[in-house]
Amino acid sequence: MKGLRGLLLTLVLVALAAGLGAWGGAKYVLRAEREPSLHSFLHGKLNLSTDQKAKLEILETEFAVRRRAREAELRLANAELAAAIETQHRYSPEVKSAIEHFHDVMGELQKETIVHILDMRAILTPNQAAIFDKRVSEALTEETK
Repeated sequence: MKGLRGLLLTLVLVALAAGLGAWGGAKYVLRAEREPSLHSFLHGKLNLSTDQKAKLEILETEFAVRRRAREAELRLANAELAAAIETQHRYSPEVKSAIEHFHDVMGELQKETIVHILDMRAILTPNQAAIFDKRVSEALTEETK
């Protein structure tokens, strides 16, 4: 009887966890679909001039190259972590080093992304910048709402 009760409790907990996970995932996806990316927001909501669009295109092209390079570094760091875990099967100095490498690369990507956002802001008029600033703030805090 105790075994059956334990099994039923486990099934209930698994179903509850699955339901909460599905709800959270759906909420995240629906929010992501409603809110445009910063680039879409810039192009679609701020009525950029022809000159601003040209400058933005240059910024986006340059950042895309840097972002792809950092993303390749992230994939390599993930592969290093996977290899360290597969080899060590414990939290070893190699695993710790691989995690730190991944975090370093992720941090650099985040810094470059923030610099890119500020570079985009620099081409905006004061009124556009105020609207942009509000959207950036919303994007950075949307997970906490």
